[in-house]
Amino acid sequence: MAAHSAFAAPPDWRKHRVGGEEAPVPWDALKRLWLWQLGFGHRLTSAMSSAARLDPTEAPEERRFLSTAEAAALERELLEDYRFGRQQLVELCGHASAVAVTKVFPLPTLSRKQRTVLVVCGPEQNGAVGLVCARHLQMFEYEPTIFYPTRSLDLLHRDLTTQCEKMDIPFLSYLPTEVQLINDAYGLVVDAVLGPGVQPGEIGGPCTRTLAILKLLSIPLVSLDIPSGWDAETGGGDTEDGLRPDVLVSLAAPKRCAGRFSGRHHFVAGRFVPDDVRRKFALRLPGYTGTDCVAAL
Repeated sequence: MAAHSAFAAPPDWRKHRVGGEEAPVPWDALKRLWLWQLGFGHRLTSAMSSAARLDPTEAPEERRFLSTAEAAALERELLEDYRFGRQQLVELCGHASAVAVTKVFPLPTLSRKQRTVLVVCGPEQNGAVGLVCARHLQMFEYEPTIFYPTRSLDLLHRDLTTQCEKMDIPFLSYLPTEVQLINDAYGLVVDAVLGPGVQPGEIGGPCTRTLAILKLLSIPLVSLDIPSGWDAETGGGDTEDGLRPDVLVSLAAPKRCAGRFSGRHHFVAGRFVPDDVRRKFALRLPGYTGTDCVAAL
């Protein structure tokens, strides 16, 4: 028996067969048929309309990276309009960065030596995120050690440093210039030295010397927000003074230089960014799974 399409014209609606003879169609049956077709068509139209209006944040194939100015504007929006606190944002980013480390280097798969993590923190906001990351790695049962090439006098840095010290996270007094000593002592390094818009020369000699050592390491490197030494717009530092990380954790949203990242894993840590802000800045990012605070790009 041929099936009728939902949108095909039904047989002559004035007649139907009862016991082999034509008889008038009961009006209540006809009404139900019309209502069913109307309802089906409305549902299909609604579904097609919804598909056409997909939230741009759900279209990863059109992913958009932020310029330095846009990233600064997004942060201002969070701080001024949404009344996020600076320490709150640093805490959210640092926790998510630690979670990203656990995604790539799950604790059960690591030897005792591989659980040791050297977290290198600069004096700017990226360094504060690194301090929070180290604290959460300790809580996740990794074994972090912190190195501060240049200590910051900023109150937030001092508070976060105190928290790490109270949790018995060791601080290195200097970074060995003999690279193999670092390779032998640690399983991986977290680069939280420089953020967008900060160049090594602006921070001073200790940071420049530290980056020169980190470039020579053979153990995995995880960079927070941007690889230290890269130009946030072009990524030009990749071939100059910048690092070549295996893992990049973009904070809030990827910066333009991330388009040149060629490492194994790229995460975005921005689940805290409100939907309205994501739409305003046209952030087209993959969805976060379950309760995850990071998403793989």
